[in-house]
Amino acid sequence: MLTWSDVIHFASKGNPEPDQRVTKTEAEWKAILTPEQFRVTRKKGTEAPHSGALCSTHEPGIYNCVCCNTPLFDSTIKFDSGTGWPSFTQPIKENAIKYKKDSSFGMIRVEVLCNTCDAHQGHVFPDGPEPSGLRYCINSESLVLQKG
Repeated sequence: MLTWSDVIHFASKGNPEPDQRVTKTEAEWKAILTPEQFRVTRKKGTEAPHSGALCSTHEPGIYNCVCCNTPLFDSTIKFDSGTGWPSFTQPIKENAIKYKKDSSFGMIRVEVLCNTCDAHQGHVFPDGPEPSGLRYCINSESLVLQKG
């Protein structure tokens, strides 16, 4: 189980190697994503709180990266954080997510990206439920639910 210490270590010392890499040009990403998906995942945008289709969904399944279809989160670790974005306590695998220090907007946060294709997913915070204490705050536009 990943902890905040692990997240900080990855963000500062380097991330685990992904199982594979997917690289496309900006034009190739634009061809397969909606304009909003492109803005969020490739330009590091954020959807408005409570606007995402996956925010209140609690169906069983796997949440995959909308860009490359890599499994990122399992529905069994999704929880209602009250923030207005889908929230998870752990990635599906340690090497599914890439962590990057983000000092935009006058804050210091940890950005989470798909470790396979570098798609912006959201941010992780140390204010989640036990036992991990992590809250992965993810944009619905970054994910697709593979119902299971």
